[in-house]
Amino acid sequence: MKNLLKLGFAALLSISFNSASAQHKNTENKNSLLWEVSGNGLSKPSYIAGTFHILCSKDFEIKPKVLKALEKSDNFVMEINYTDPNEMASLQKMYQTDHKISDQLSPDEAKELNTLLADYGTSLKNIDSSSPQALYALLSAKAVPCPQTEIKLYEMELLQKAIKDKKSIKGLEKVTDQMKSINEAYDLKSIIAQLKMGKEYEVLFKKMIEAFKNENAQSLYTLFKNDRFMNAQQEKAMLTNRNKNWVKLMPEIMKKEGSFFAVGGSHLMGENGIIPLLRSQGYTVKAVSNL
Repeated sequence: MKNLLKLGFAALLSISFNSASAQHKNTENKNSLLWEVSGNGLSKPSYIAGTFHILCSKDFEIKPKVLKALEKSDNFVMEINYTDPNEMASLQKMYQTDHKISDQLSPDEAKELNTLLADYGTSLKNIDSSSPQALYALLSAKAVPCPQTEIKLYEMELLQKAIKDKKSIKGLEKVTDQMKSINEAYDLKSIIAQLKMGKEYEVLFKKMIEAFKNENAQSLYTLFKNDRFMNAQQEKAMLTNRNKNWVKLMPEIMKKEGSFFAVGGSHLMGENGIIPLLRSQGYTVKAVSNL
C-alpha cells in the first residue's frame, strides 16, 4: 500500500507507547495471544488477537489459527483504520509541530539532546521541526534488532489479507484520540529521559519478542511493569483509558457481525485489560489453542 511508510512510523511509536502494564491480579493458565469472545447475546463469536506491531523477518510469523479466525470474521478492526484517507491525513499532521524542539529547551539541554541524538543516527537540526512524539519513534526504531529493510509490520500483513478477502475495515479510535493520549502521557522532557535509556529498551525489546513468539501474554504484559519505562500517569493515559474506551465500542461491533480485533498484545492482560473488561460485561472470553 502507498501508506506503508506512514503506517510503519505509527507502528514504531506504538511499540513503546502501547506496551504498558498495570498490577495484574488474575493470571491466565493458557498461553495464547488469540482469544474468542462469545455469549452475552452474540449470534457468532468474535476474536481478539494480541499483536506485536513490528518484528524482524526472522521473528515474524502469523499463526494458522490467527489467519483462520480472520477468515471466519466479517470485520477486521485495528486500533486505527489506516485505510481511511482522513486518518492518514491526520497521521501526517501528527508528526508536525508549530514549535521547534530547540525553542522548548535551554541551550545546555539542546546541546545535550543533540549529542544524544547522534546515537540514533540524526541530529537536533534534522528533527527540530518534528513533534516531540516523533522523537520516541527513534527510540523504537533503534530497539528493533534488524535493518529497516528486514522489518515486517504485523497489522499490515493482516490488513492486506483482510482487504484481499473483502472484509469490512474498522478502527477502535481516531489518530486524534491517540495523539491526545500520547500528549497526556509524554511531554518533551519525559521523552528525552526515555531516549537516554536506549540500551535498556533494546534489552526489553528482545525479551518482549520472545514472549510474543511463545504466546505468553502475561509475560509480554509484565515486562513493562518496571516504572522506569512507564509511570502511573502514563499507564492511565496510554493503556487503561484506551482499553476502557475500546471496550465501550466493541459490543456494538460484535453484535452486528463476527469481528476480528487486532490490538497490541499488552492491552489484553491486567486489571484493566481488554479480556477482564469484556468478562465483566458478561462475555465469555477464552484462549484459543487451535482453530
